[in-house]
This record gives sequence, C-alpha cells and structure tokens, in this order.
Amino acid sequence: MSKSTPVRAPGEVLTHRQTLTVMVGLMLGMFLSSLDQTIVSTSIYTIANDLDGLSLQAWATTAYLITSTVSTPLYGKLSDIFGRRPLYLAAILIFLAGSLYAGSVHSMAELAVARGIQGMGAGGLLALALTIIGDIVALKDRAKYQGYFMSVFGISSVLGPVIGGAFAGTSNILGFDGWRWVFFINLPIGLAALAVVFLYLHLPPRHVKQKIDYWGAAAITLAIVPLLLVAEQGRSWGWNSGASWLCYGLGVAGIVLFLVAERRAGDYALIPLRLFRNATFGLSSLLNFIIGIGMFGAIAMLPMYLQLVKGLTPTEAGLMMITFTVGILFGSITAGRTISSSGTYRIFPIAGTAILTAAAVVMGLSLGVDTGLWVPGLIAVFFGMGLGFCMQPLTLAMQVSVPAKDMGVGTSTAAFFRSMGGAVGTAVFISMLFSQAADKIADGMKTAASNADYQSVLRDPAVAADPANAKLFDFFKNGASNDSLNDTSWLHSANPTLTRPITEGFAQAIDVVMLTAAGLTLLAFLVSFALPNRKLTDPKAAAKDAVPAH
Repeated sequence: MSKSTPVRAPGEVLTHRQTLTVMVGLMLGMFLSSLDQTIVSTSIYTIANDLDGLSLQAWATTAYLITSTVSTPLYGKLSDIFGRRPLYLAAILIFLAGSLYAGSVHSMAELAVARGIQGMGAGGLLALALTIIGDIVALKDRAKYQGYFMSVFGISSVLGPVIGGAFAGTSNILGFDGWRWVFFINLPIGLAALAVVFLYLHLPPRHVKQKIDYWGAAAITLAIVPLLLVAEQGRSWGWNSGASWLCYGLGVAGIVLFLVAERRAGDYALIPLRLFRNATFGLSSLLNFIIGIGMFGAIAMLPMYLQLVKGLTPTEAGLMMITFTVGILFGSITAGRTISSSGTYRIFPIAGTAILTAAAVVMGLSLGVDTGLWVPGLIAVFFGMGLGFCMQPLTLAMQVSVPAKDMGVGTSTAAFFRSMGGAVGTAVFISMLFSQAADKIADGMKTAASNADYQSVLRDPAVAADPANAKLFDFFKNGASNDSLNDTSWLHSANPTLTRPITEGFAQAIDVVMLTAAGLTLLAFLVSFALPNRKLTDPKAAAKDAVPAH
C-alpha cells in the first residue's frame, strides 16, 4: 500500500503529526530566506576582495533586497490563483538555482545577478510559508504555530552574520573557497525543505479563473525598484544627486500608476484596494511599515555600536545578538499561545511597540564608550520581545481580515510592508549615523585639541611612527566626513587615546539615531490603539457555518 499522503479534501484539517511534518519543510524554507538577508554582511568584504570587485559589493545586497521585496506580493496573488504548493516548490527551486550560481561565480557582476535570482525565490519562501499555515491550521491553533515561524526568522537573522563570518574566515572547505559555502550551505537545507514539502504537503488543487494583473505587477516594480535602489545607494550617490532624484521621480510615478492600475483591475488586482477599507487590514499594513522602519533600523544600530564603539568583530557582534533571539523566542511564543487560547491579539502590538519605544529610549540615553557589554545585551532581549509581540499578531490579523480567497494576498502584503519599512529604516538610519558621526567627531576633535594630555600623545614621535596609527593620522589630515568614515577598519588597532573622540562621536551619533527610532515606534504605539478591539474570527469557519436564508 502506498504511504504517500493523499490530497486533502477542502475543509479537511491535517493531524497534529502531519502539520508538524509540513512545518519542518516550511520552517527550513523560511530559515533560508531570512538567513540570506544577513549571512552575506560579514563575508562580503572577503568575497569582493577575492573577486576584485570591492566597489561593486553593495550591489550583491541590493539585488537580493529588490527582487525579494518586489516578488513577495506577486507570490501572494499567484498562490491565490494557482495554489500554494506549486508556487512554494517553484520558490525553493529558484532559490536553490540562485544559491548554486552564487557559489560558482567568478565576478561581482555575476554575484549580483545570482543574488537577484536568490531573491526571486526568497520572496515566496517567507510569505507563502505563513500563508500555507493559514490554510492547514485552524485559527485557534494558527497563532501558536506562526509564533514558531517568527522565532525562526529572529534566530536566522542573528545566526547569519556569525555563519557568514565563520565561512569567510576559512580559506578552503572541501576544495572550495570558504566564502563560497555562504551560498552552498543553502543546498542541503533547501533540498530537505523541497523533499518534505513535495512529499507531505498536499492541498486541494486550485485554479481560479481570474485575470493576472500584469499592469499592476509592472507598476509596483517601477515603484519599488528605484526606491529600494536609492535607499541602498543614496548615501554613496548623494541624496541630492541626479541619480537619486531620478529614482525619487520614477518611484512616485510608479506608485501613482500602481494605484490607477489596481483601481482599474478591481477584484483581480495584485493587491486589491478594497482590502484597505477593512480597518484591521489597513492599520496593520501601516503598523508593519512604521515598525519596519523604526525597529529594523534600530536593530541595525546595535551591531554598529558593538563594532564601531566597543571594537567587537562582526562575528563577535553576531554572537552578542543571541540575546535578541532569546527575546524574539519569548515574545513570539508567548503571543502565539495567548492568541490561540483567547483569540485576543490587539494587546500585543500595543505592548510590543511600547517595549520597542522604551528599549530605543534606554539605548539612546545609556550607550557610550565605557558602557558595559551587558547593557546592549539586555536591550537586545527587549528589542526581540517587542518584535515578537508585533510581527506575528499583525500578520495573523491581516490574514483573518480578508476573505479566504485572498489569504495569499493578505499574508504577502504584511511581509511586503514590513520589508519595505525595514529597507527604508536601515538605509536612512545608517546614513543618519554617519552624517551625525562626522559632526560629533569634528566637535570632539576640537575639544581634544585643547586637552594637554591628548596633545602630548599626539606629538609623541613613537606614536607617529607606529604603523598601526598610519591611517589614523591620514584621518586627521582629511578631517571627519562621510567619505573619511567609509573605512574604519583601523579604528580599534590605533592608539586608544587618540581614537577616543572618534569612538565617542560614533556613540553619540548612535544615541541620536536611537532616539529618532524611538519617535517612530512611539508613533506606531499610538496608531496601534486604533486597531479594532475584538477577537479574531476565522473567515473560512464563518463561511462554512453560515446558514443561507430561506
């Protein structure tokens, strides 16, 4: 007798064991998607040097970000038409093809193309995993299961820099350059996910007779690509440069065309505008975007502080962020279990944004050059907890606020707005960091110029002759600016007395950024009170139980 899992009849719920088996495959896919957002960050310098393309290194990150963000809503809509399983399998295969290509490249231009292919697959892995859980798990248990997925997201985000740094620091593994395993590691994990989903995920066949919104897809691509491009490259181009203004103009034009296209498309639109008339859907989308800006931008500052101010390596900073994982595990699982038992979700975005705001304020007021490492470690716990309280409940709220036929759109829209917010927040806050740092360091250097002890060290011939201080003295000649701060690899090997104004300047700049992030999360906190105060109800169950009038 065949042991293959039969196709489920519509409305049939999987057993607990079947659900857990499918979850393993889905969680492996989500792990890959979120891991590859961060694993390259600590290895890209090594990769770029090996491929003689240091000036092109940013494009490897930008290509992945653009294709993963743009493809997310496309996967959501197409899965509502053609079904989740074929789209999810396709996403894994595309991601694996991109990973194999990325590990085999011989130039940075090739790597950027390969990362773009990876991103095309990654866009479906995150959104469709949560959508499939919405298909196979009843609402009363869905929050609990999705809480585990959010934990995987947090864990992989923290492990990425650690794993990437470890591979990049190894010259050869099984006959390949160590950095190539940053991409090859995806192959066994992805194949395992592919096998589990192929063998055990059997959903009712779906092919809704509906037009595909090609104009909407083209318009959203026109809108998002230039905006993400300027968010990633604007600091090096200059925010007022011709290239930046061209991107602004194309982005605005794309947004206008997208709204026109979606209004004309009506029910078959990529993201139907009618969904935003639902208060829960509209407010949750706005919250995902605002929280993405404030939260992901703030999270980017903790590793920056640990490396620029405290002198930790990227790998050490990644290990320090394990406390963030502890927080997100607690927040996600607590929120999931509570929502599953009570059906009440509104309190978690309120509490989560409050915790994020408090953590950002504390970070902005307490982190300095001499602050103990336990302080950012503890702050990271609360950042993770706030993230866990926000992400999963808001995704769930968007799922159940749309008709069952739009489940894919509802889930992918949550991921889309969060990704957009994260991209904007990270780019803006890092730009703000270096702009503020240049001013703070310049002020610090002026103050140090009148300090006798500082001047005596500065004039010491032995200090000037030390090769470790060569780049520091070049910095003194050029002055503090955005360009001179592009390379800070010498900062913690140079004389600590002379570099003190620089590390203090970075610490003060990070404080300003964190207080700005706190203002955004405070705005999200206030908006979260507008969420409808009612229990979540499953639209599929409601439709099934409805009795037609006679």
